[in-house]
Amino acid sequence: MSSLQEFTPYTSYRLHWFPCELTRCPSLKRSTVSTRALCGNEKLRPPFPPLQPGRAVTADLSLDDVDPGKWGTTAIRRCSVRDRSLGGAEIHQAWISLPVATDVLPLLVNACSAACLQVLPKPPEDYVQTPHAGGPGLAQPTADYA
Repeated sequence: MSSLQEFTPYTSYRLHWFPCELTRCPSLKRSTVSTRALCGNEKLRPPFPPLQPGRAVTADLSLDDVDPGKWGTTAIRRCSVRDRSLGGAEIHQAWISLPVATDVLPLLVNACSAACLQVLPKPPEDYVQTPHAGGPGLAQPTADYA
């Protein structure tokens, strides 16, 4: 995936967020994404799904077969930030909106520690400014079309 140069899920209106690992694609320079369908987009501000509160111990999970309704994915193997194995570690999940190529995308972060969440870059202005757990109580900036 590190050689990915263009990301074009434009007509995928059922995609509302993406994995944070997209930020580790140094060759990715072009994207075409229908941002209106995305969580937290600046035009409509649809809510982010709520994530697991706090942290989870991976000893209690089969990381190759997790419930996507609960974890947002079917497998969680590596830290989104440091690319370390999550086996035997804790999982700290968070949402963050960051630039990826030519779009700002909502990204799901599966981190191995709270320290990993703290080293994430700051989101652009007009987006939630810290990693967060989403949910209906999340205060987002005012939508452009409010």
